Amino acid sequence: MDTNGRLVAGSHNRNEFVVINADEIGKVTSVKELSGQRCQICGDEIEFTVNGDPFVACNECAFPVCRACYEYERREGNQACPQCKTRYKRIKGSPRVDGDEDEDEFDDLEHEFDYDVYEHFPDPAVASSRFNISRTASGITIPPEMDPSVVNSEIPLLTYGEEDHNIAADKHALIIPSGGKRVYGVPFNDPSMTLPPRPMDPKKDLAVYGYGTVAWKERMEEWKRKQNEKLQVVKHQGLNVDADGLDDPDLPKTDEGRQPLSRKIPIPSSKINPYRMIILLRLAILGLFFHYRILHPVHDAYGLWLTSIICEIWFAVSWIFDQFPKWFPIERETYLDRLSLRYEKEGKPSELAAIDIFVSTVDPMKEPPLITANTVLSILAVDYPVDKVACYVSDDGAAMLTFEALSETSEFARKWVPFCKKYSIEPRAPEWYFAQKIDYLKNKVEPRFVRERRAMKREYDEFKVRINALVSVAQKVPEDGWTMQDGTPWPGNNVRDHPGMIQVFLGQNGIQDIEGNELPRLIYVSREKRPGHEHHKKAGAMNSLIRVSAVITNAPYLLNVDCDHYINNSKALRESMCFMMDPQSGKKICYVQFPQRFDGIDRHDRYSNRNVVFFDINMKGLDGIQGPIYVGTGCVFRRQALYGYDAPKKVKPPGKTCNCWPKWCCCCCGSRKKNKKGKSKEIKKKAKSREASPQIHALENIEEGVEGNGNEKSSLMPQVKLEKKFGQSPVFVASTLLDQGGIPQEATSASLLKEAIHVISCGYEDKTDWGKEIGWIYGSVTEDILTGFKMHCHGWRSVYCMPKRPAFKGSAPINLSDRLHQVLRWALGSVEIFLSRHCPIWYGYGCGLKRLERFSYINSVVYPLTSLPLIVYCTLPAICLLTGKFIVPEISNYASLVFMALFLSIAVTSILEMQWGGVGIDDWWRNEQFWVIGGVSAHFFALIQGLLKVLAGVNTNFTVTSKAADDGEFSELYLFKWTSLLIPPLTLMILNIIGVAVGVSDAINNGYESWGPLFGKLFFAIWVILHLYPFLKGFMGRQDRIPTILIVWSILLASIFSLLWVRVNPFLSRGDGVVLEICGLNCE
Repeated sequence: MDTNGRLVAGSHNRNEFVVINADEIGKVTSVKELSGQRCQICGDEIEFTVNGDPFVACNECAFPVCRACYEYERREGNQACPQCKTRYKRIKGSPRVDGDEDEDEFDDLEHEFDYDVYEHFPDPAVASSRFNISRTASGITIPPEMDPSVVNSEIPLLTYGEEDHNIAADKHALIIPSGGKRVYGVPFNDPSMTLPPRPMDPKKDLAVYGYGTVAWKERMEEWKRKQNEKLQVVKHQGLNVDADGLDDPDLPKTDEGRQPLSRKIPIPSSKINPYRMIILLRLAILGLFFHYRILHPVHDAYGLWLTSIICEIWFAVSWIFDQFPKWFPIERETYLDRLSLRYEKEGKPSELAAIDIFVSTVDPMKEPPLITANTVLSILAVDYPVDKVACYVSDDGAAMLTFEALSETSEFARKWVPFCKKYSIEPRAPEWYFAQKIDYLKNKVEPRFVRERRAMKREYDEFKVRINALVSVAQKVPEDGWTMQDGTPWPGNNVRDHPGMIQVFLGQNGIQDIEGNELPRLIYVSREKRPGHEHHKKAGAMNSLIRVSAVITNAPYLLNVDCDHYINNSKALRESMCFMMDPQSGKKICYVQFPQRFDGIDRHDRYSNRNVVFFDINMKGLDGIQGPIYVGTGCVFRRQALYGYDAPKKVKPPGKTCNCWPKWCCCCCGSRKKNKKGKSKEIKKKAKSREASPQIHALENIEEGVEGNGNEKSSLMPQVKLEKKFGQSPVFVASTLLDQGGIPQEATSASLLKEAIHVISCGYEDKTDWGKEIGWIYGSVTEDILTGFKMHCHGWRSVYCMPKRPAFKGSAPINLSDRLHQVLRWALGSVEIFLSRHCPIWYGYGCGLKRLERFSYINSVVYPLTSLPLIVYCTLPAICLLTGKFIVPEISNYASLVFMALFLSIAVTSILEMQWGGVGIDDWWRNEQFWVIGGVSAHFFALIQGLLKVLAGVNTNFTVTSKAADDGEFSELYLFKWTSLLIPPLTLMILNIIGVAVGVSDAINNGYESWGPLFGKLFFAIWVILHLYPFLKGFMGRQDRIPTILIVWSILLASIFSLLWVRVNPFLSRGDGVVLEICGLNCE
């Protein structure tokens, strides 16, 4: 290889030479491929011991480290393994250092420097390897009594061709600058190399040759400094950074900043293995159960028996769809300190990725502006670089009240944000911070904190008064509509016909907080609405925010929260970035979903508002497959994933083949048919990928196509395709090609705002892929499930993040009627997806969706169908009690064992789920109760409404009417609102209570023999009543604070005792036989 006069560095024991500062061709030329394990510190190949085994430095974790680095770490480092931090033990042949313990088997003190064992190595390269002379040599001193005739070690000079006499002898060393690339070459004794050897006298200290001298140590320190500099410029692979820099062997992989930013924590085998065994056992018991039920029909109640069999089969199928996605549950842990080490270097700008945060609101009368203001304040005060955060508030109702409330919020934020960051308070929503019933002085050491907190509390109270005044004024709308302060009519006076509006409150014109610090951007957005256009509710509003944010800030990541979900953990954004910005696993993550937690719920959580079973059990199970589903709020997205791009595919490393045969010989070894099939598949895949995703071109090419500078058709075709997909805005189309985000530096605020108005126009989405393949997907009121499903079909995976302090908290409807209407909306969206082309039963095959993940999506769209068999099954106990029939024939001993095993397996499965999920039995039981309540009411009406809407085009609404309310804490819990959703569960409750009363009365009348068959019927009836008990409590209200359980049992017991009274009648004397009395009438 021609080096063209450049510096050459070589190493005998590594069988290589390096060309430093060579051109690209010289840098990558490889003469011989070396195999074996590499040292994770210096990158050299790990040598073999005398026995032929690889050198192992740490016996605990076997972290790959060469002997030279091992010796250096023991002598001048912390004497511990970089990975497991276990102290290195002395290996035979290694010099003793301070702290070494005496070995039990041998003491190698007298043989530490015995090099006579190397006299049988004739190869000088091998001999030099035994002396540990390499570019990472650690300065081992050779004793002066060593005979030079024993070892004939020779190393080449580091000068080109001949020794340079102008360089002192102690300046020659094997130093490899960080910019050099290793080239694995021929052995030193190759005759083609004419470098004259220089003998090294073993009697002299190695310092003579440069090892251990001050100059050598200075060069080592310089080398370490360069490693740190390299470490500081490591960037995220997902942000279009060359991945080769991250694989540089000169970078120390053991550094804390290069460790993974998160890790999976599998459920302990002692918990998950019994759980899986019980699931399989339950499947087997189900088989035995159905075998008995089908082969033993009830002839005198054949209709009841057949109906029950159909319902039970459906319950078993739905259980399988719900159970098996929980087969691989995992938990995750993040490392915020590593994130800071990697992307936040002292004295340098933060390299954390920018995040655009979306807050959506519609009606300020239903979503109070004060709640929205608290959410916005918690976002502005988040623990994240201020220049990386932009908050967009979508006002889909075009309400002037929301606009003015946001203006007041921006003024108060100038005082609130510095107070939060100065004292690191949590949470950073003032309403909930000041409402905490805790010792707010805990861990506070500054005396002025009390004074400033009182002042801030007073400022917030005044802020609340101003917001409440705005709300009070907005109660009555003027006849001429609202007018702004300058006399201009409010553009949104007509909610269904108004232009788009954008107002930047913070982040421009030098607006700073009271301490002179920069504030995050706060932008008000109200998209254009015109009659005759479909606006797609929340999904359309979110897509408008995607486009307007891409024009103004274009952050690579997005966070969406509802207006009533504030940031409870100020480090929530950093938690998500530990997954998104991880160089190894982050580039395939489309979103990070946080669990929903709620404030203001009653202590017993009567209607299962917390939904703990879903968020702590089901979502953990999905995280072990392909990731959790998107639940509509508290989710951080990758912008490129929302644009409909496929997930990056993992490139498989090339297989190792012998390089001693020509390529044509290797090709002949394979099957020709196999090669043809492989080529045809590759051609089809490439053609499909070209059709699915447009080619990515540089921003300059796009601008040339827009301006018409390029006359060739090839330069215009990409622009046409992109405009057909993303719309007619060249600025937005150009922003979609920037993986790292950002906007052009030459763009002015005026031009960007003008373009932002364009992208939120009501006709912008016409004839584009918006809502079909891009952004939030249209076609369902639950756009969240559909949007996450499309991303998973593109091969992306999601992550479930559960920090110790909940990331977000919101409010939930604790009233029974409101809760049922919330569940109705969710179930209606599932029915719409089930009846659409995006149904996971038949959509998305042959893509990146995994099977168990598909199971979970199928379960999420078919669960409303369970309402039909559930209503029927809850009616069967009452029918059996009223008619005296039963769905099961006379039970044998075998049948009793099967039924008991089934109920026991159900109980054990639930207990084990609660154990590994960390869910309490109260939460589990409330979830079971509301599953029945919602199933027989909201799910049933959603099924009817969905069928009428999709098949007949009829929209039906169920109104909620407020009847009465009580004062006091959780007064809304006892608020009674009549709605038609209450009819089915109320009917089932009355039927079963009557059935119990009739069944008991019949048993009393028929004698003791009839009590045996009655127990099975009573069991099912009481099962229904217990599950509907929270509904009965909500239906009956507070009842002057009398416990509802007393009312229920009083009615039930009164009915039973009245029947007993009629049956027994203790005031009548009983004699033997029939008592005859003379009536006194003459019948003759």
